[in-house]
Formats: sequence, C-alpha cells, structure tokens
Amino acid sequence: MIITRIAPTPSGYLHQGNAFNFLLNWLLARSQGGKVLLRIDDLDAPRAKPEFINDVFETLEWLGIDWDMGPTGPDDLAAAWSQSHRLPIYNQLLNKLRTKSHLFACECSRKDLADSSGLYTRTCLHKNIALDTPDVAWRVKLEADAIIHFTDGWQGAMQFALGQEMGSFVLRRRDDIPAYQIASLADDNHFGVNAMARGMDLLPSTAAQLYLAHLLDINSFTQTQFYHHPLIMDDTGQKLSKSAGSVSLNHLRSEGVPASLLLANFCKWSGIEADGAVKSAGDLLSIPLSSLKF
Repeated sequence: MIITRIAPTPSGYLHQGNAFNFLLNWLLARSQGGKVLLRIDDLDAPRAKPEFINDVFETLEWLGIDWDMGPTGPDDLAAAWSQSHRLPIYNQLLNKLRTKSHLFACECSRKDLADSSGLYTRTCLHKNIALDTPDVAWRVKLEADAIIHFTDGWQGAMQFALGQEMGSFVLRRRDDIPAYQIASLADDNHFGVNAMARGMDLLPSTAAQLYLAHLLDINSFTQTQFYHHPLIMDDTGQKLSKSAGSVSLNHLRSEGVPASLLLANFCKWSGIEADGAVKSAGDLLSIPLSSLKF
C-alpha cells in the first residue's frame, strides 16, 4: 500500500508552493488507494510558533485535504504527535552511527561556515574531537566523491554528487537536538512512508537520507518511490519561501480567496488541462497521475 506524507515545518505561514506539494502527496496516495500521514516537523521548538501550527490545519481544511495518520489538531500534536515524542528513535539511529564510527565532532562556528562559502570542507574530520565534547555538532563522515543514484517517478534516472554538493552534513546540532536529515529519515521509516513528492530543492535531502539509510541498513527506505517536482516561482522568478515573505495562504484566506483558485493554479503548474472543472481537491481524483507533466 502506498503511504505518503505531508510534512510542513511550522516556521512561518504556508504559501502556494507548500499547498502544491501537499496536493501532490495527497493525490499520489488517494489515486492509488493509499494512506496519507500528516507529519509536522516541529523539532526546532523555538521556531514552531502556535500561529504557524494552526495555519497548517487551517490550510489543509481550506484545501479539502484529509489524512489517515497524524494529529487532528494543535492539542493532539502536542500530546501525541510532536517530534519531541520521538527523540528516542532519533537518538537510537545516531547512536548506531556512532557505534559504527560514521560520525565526527565539529566545533566550527556559524562564522567559520560562512567564510567557507557554505560548503563544509571537513575541517574537523581529523581533529579527533570527542563526540561528547560540549557545544559541538555531529557530522557524518562522507567521502568527497560520494555519488547517490536513484530512479525518480517523474524525473527518471537521477544522480547527485553528495560529497561535492553537500559535504559532511550535520546530524546532531550543537544544542544536542537531532538535525533534520536524521529525524526525517527516522520518521519516514517509523511510519512506513514509501512514496513522497518533494520539490527539486530537496534533492540534496533525498540523497543525504538515502546515504544514511545505506549506513543504517534501513533497506525499506532505499525502496521509497520519490517524485521530485519543479518549484513554484513568484513573479520575479524567485522560488516561494516562508523566510522571503512570499504571499501566504493565510493572507489569501483572509482576503476571501476561494480554494478553487489555488486548485486552478495547481492544474496549471501540473500541466493539467482541466478547463475549470476542478472545484475541490476531490475533483483531482478523476485526473490520471500520468496527466501530470513535470
């Protein structure tokens, strides 16, 4: 059975690019009799503000998207579904990587990383800093020539030069919180996610998580069907972003914009000729997945 997931980070109000991705994941599952997991990535607690969490549920209701697993609302998220409840799972994977000597400690500051033009050059790899040293990040040992290969459901054969493009990425932050790559992999494995639509900007994350799955012998994740889609751009050609202050769905709702307008945009972005027939998310189910043009 297909299990997809909708996985927003509540660090700002959602925008049309988020809705586009939500609808794609929902459609992947519902068109094949599958299930949808709602996973709210709230591990970075200071950024997960209540108004942004509320926005997730309001957006899904506005779009007409339902789900089979996950929180029913903000209170249920806090009580049972927050990533904070799954910290033992994340730490178990980190400890397994530690036991296998796949980690090293990094003491580089934000300024150090900024001075290196963003790509970590394994500065601390051979310093032999103890992993239990206070105020250090844990990074994965990664060869500079590491290349990840996989087949994408929309893009076909893909390869990503993980060592050159991403470098030895962080798995535990300096504040001891597990980083996104390990938490996302752990959650997808825990909930049995086996198909997901992602923006092309998350191609590095796909490669990183496939690399980690190999190190951790999580064979089920390596069989996941990925579907990478183009990003939705604004009028200036920049990708929509919460941090960039892109027009939010919250703003559109407050202005009385109907969800049907966004669904019309979804069809346009997906290359679907719907001729105004899509008025609700349910109407998308009559459109074959093969009609999507990416």
